[in-house]
Amino acid sequence: MTTVASSASRAAEILSRPITLNGLTVPNRIAMAPMTRMFSPGGVPGEDVRSYYARRAAAGVGLIVTEGTYVGHDSAGQSDRVPRFHGEEQLAGWARVADAVHAAGGTIVPQLWHIGMVRQQGQPPFADAPAVGPSGLRIDGTEGSGRAMTQTDLDDVIGAFAEAAAAAERAGFDGVELHGAHGYLVDQFLWAGTNRRTDAYGGDPVSRTRFAAEIAAAVRANVSADFPVIFRFSQWKQEAYDARLAETPEQLEAILAPLAAAGVDAFHASTRRYWLPEFDGSDLNLAGWTKKLTGKPTITVGSVGLDGDFIGAFMGQGSPVQGIDNLLDRMEREEFDMVAVGRALLQDPEWAAKVLAGRFDELQPYDAVSLKSLS
Repeated sequence: MTTVASSASRAAEILSRPITLNGLTVPNRIAMAPMTRMFSPGGVPGEDVRSYYARRAAAGVGLIVTEGTYVGHDSAGQSDRVPRFHGEEQLAGWARVADAVHAAGGTIVPQLWHIGMVRQQGQPPFADAPAVGPSGLRIDGTEGSGRAMTQTDLDDVIGAFAEAAAAAERAGFDGVELHGAHGYLVDQFLWAGTNRRTDAYGGDPVSRTRFAAEIAAAVRANVSADFPVIFRFSQWKQEAYDARLAETPEQLEAILAPLAAAGVDAFHASTRRYWLPEFDGSDLNLAGWTKKLTGKPTITVGSVGLDGDFIGAFMGQGSPVQGIDNLLDRMEREEFDMVAVGRALLQDPEWAAKVLAGRFDELQPYDAVSLKSLS
């Protein structure tokens, strides 16, 4: 029977190991998952945002993946409180965030984001900008108020991602993450449910991946060779939790291979529950399959440390499937390389330090009230 002491020792040993992502050495295996916070008026991250990320780096988070930041395309977002990754004031604010995280001993990458057909026209920061997507369809398959993208649109968005990545390197960030998950623009191209195009960007899985691969290639060409490019993807979508890009490992490989060839250095595989197997006949989760198919480092995510049941499992109670030993077992056999923690880190900035030190009894269960502030 695994004891709390042995779990604590294993957590310290396994999670404290450094890992290399292209030219970046991350000091440990814990990442902060990207979470939209909407505390950046005018799209400018201020002192509170700087302190929010720095606190978590100081408490042992090895890699900060920022909340989604809008790239420089008018249709990219729909809130003037979500940070932007373009504009002099916005980028100056982000440079201060990166400096603070580095001073605290962490590493940091911005998540670059375009929401596509999720956008409601008339919303800030650019109220007149239309929603755009591969086929003008929303996640539920209905026609929205936007339109299908032209080649000019595609080229403009690809350029916006590439310029944002270059700006991240100039601002002192350690890499970038491309948001290709959860039903936003890049994912709308990947998924047959929203991509009905009949040109080179639609059809089979490889063709549906072309837009994402061209973004990755443009980013790769616009930054240094050793600057890490991470790609986040998911099977599920907002309000379509049963959606799947791939029903088999072969279909998944058809999607991932062009991205790896385009210059993606690591994949961040977003699932709702990390312990669930992705395909029949194997215990591998989505990150595990991604690493097996591409050979690239992977980050797993999905309900890590989210609730009291998980904390109980840390303490040797409740379901071991969701507990720390299951997570550590998977990391020890190199199913995936890092674990991203989301809402548990909103609740408790010290979460990583407590886990690395075996202070499981001090972990705090998640409470949605943590969403209301940048603690």
